[in-house]
Amino acid sequence: MAGTSARARGSKAYLKSDLDFYGVTSPDLYRIVREFGRRYPGLRRTQILALVRALWTTKNHEMRSTGIALLEQHQRALGGADLPLLETLLRASRSWAYVDWLCTRVVAPIVEREPAAKRVLARWARDQDFWIRRSALLSLLPALRRGEGEFALFERLAVPMLGETEFFIRKAIGWVLRDVSHRRPELTAAFVRRHAARLSTVTWREASKYIAPADRAAVDGVRKAPRRAALSRLP
Repeated sequence: MAGTSARARGSKAYLKSDLDFYGVTSPDLYRIVREFGRRYPGLRRTQILALVRALWTTKNHEMRSTGIALLEQHQRALGGADLPLLETLLRASRSWAYVDWLCTRVVAPIVEREPAAKRVLARWARDQDFWIRRSALLSLLPALRRGEGEFALFERLAVPMLGETEFFIRKAIGWVLRDVSHRRPELTAAFVRRHAARLSTVTWREASKYIAPADRAAVDGVRKAPRRAALSRLP
């Protein structure tokens, strides 16, 4: 058995999950999936997807994680036609541990290969489920992180979410902006300047980590202005 009861208890508590846990580490899980692939090299796409669906009917964290690892291993066989299944998994995830993994390792490559898939992201960005809205943003992250991708599309999706109070949305916007700033700092700087008054503290804390001091100071000034105005009206 690859897992331990101590790790199972710790992981369950850390993820605040009601699922069962075996306590398997990520390296061990990937190793198991690779061994499975070597043992059954001829599985067809339909068989892989059926296996993933079966794994996700369980109430076990590692079983579901194995499903995602299988999708990642076979992501080149996936396409836009598989987005409904991936959306179903995202809706069932209810956790950043699954959502972020699915988006960055499985959905993102499809979006990069098939431009038409970006229409799905536009719909996700307006969804009532905040995990689906987060998915729309993070499915663009890998390309943007490499200095590629459509930053304008990210901005169109993210700006309507700037006023949200949900932490996982605020964090996702800041995360993307932070990673963009490594290779294209001018894009992040322009974004935060354009939308300075609407940036949450969480978003701004992430986005500001690597931008130039002058840009940081300019945005800080705009963000502090409403507070100074409110204080000036106190009796």
